[in-house]
Amino acid sequence: MKTPPICNYEGSDYQESFWEQGNRAYEDAAEEIALKRLLPSGSGHLLELGAGAGRNTYRYRGFEHITLLDYSTTQLQRAIERLGIGEKYRYVAADVYRLPFVPGIFSSATMIRTIHHLSDPELALKQINECLCSGAVFILEFANKRNIKSILRYWFKHQKWNPFDRESVEFAELNFDFHPVQVKEWLGKTGFRVEKQISVSYLRAGLLKRMLPLPILRALEHLLQFTLSWAAYSPSVFLRSQVTNQNDPVSSGAFFRCPSCGHYPLPDTPPILICSQCGREYPVKDGIYDFRID
Repeated sequence: MKTPPICNYEGSDYQESFWEQGNRAYEDAAEEIALKRLLPSGSGHLLELGAGAGRNTYRYRGFEHITLLDYSTTQLQRAIERLGIGEKYRYVAADVYRLPFVPGIFSSATMIRTIHHLSDPELALKQINECLCSGAVFILEFANKRNIKSILRYWFKHQKWNPFDRESVEFAELNFDFHPVQVKEWLGKTGFRVEKQISVSYLRAGLLKRMLPLPILRALEHLLQFTLSWAAYSPSVFLRSQVTNQNDPVSSGAFFRCPSCGHYPLPDTPPILICSQCGREYPVKDGIYDFRID
């Protein structure tokens, strides 16, 4: 199966340059506030899609197991340095369009700062839905094209694309902004029901971040998320949705499936996993299961 192109952070210093050195403490705090309001209280197995270096992973308290998935092995290596290797965490390098998991295996999932790199979000959401059990909670963050800055730029003719139409806009290669209505339609078509919406990072402007200390920004973010989330005019939007279709877990106790041919169960036999259907081999190195297909 030919899939869309992948935005690959292999070898990137994204964690350092963007988060640790990029004056993003406010954005990080804003996401933490939103996650506290959206995460389910129960335990179970959570799938973190686009986990990167594990920046948000420690916030998923209460889950017995967490599987971190990213296409970049170097990002996952950073996550291992931060979180360690043990029974709680599993690290998987894979393509979100071809997830290597049996149906209905996860009780929750998150996808933060990831879908904006996908040219075919609907295809990815179908894959995500399939590996979640019935009633599972899915928290999705997306870059909102209908934000205040883009609206003002459009009104003053500093940008050509219309922030109010539903078409996605690719402002750089494999970097997309989406309209909230379009994202909700994709979720509905792929078996999710949106339960809650939170508008995040209204105060992202550099001037505000320089003028106001972080504790004040956090307090204002709390207030704005509580009062203005209905409007969804922020640069970032979080949606909590629930799986509506009947996704029954595989009774065999299997976890992996072959992302190439779809066969399962795929025996978990490090250092090599071999598909008995198509013969493809998947290595496990330094704690990372590598299911990427060239």
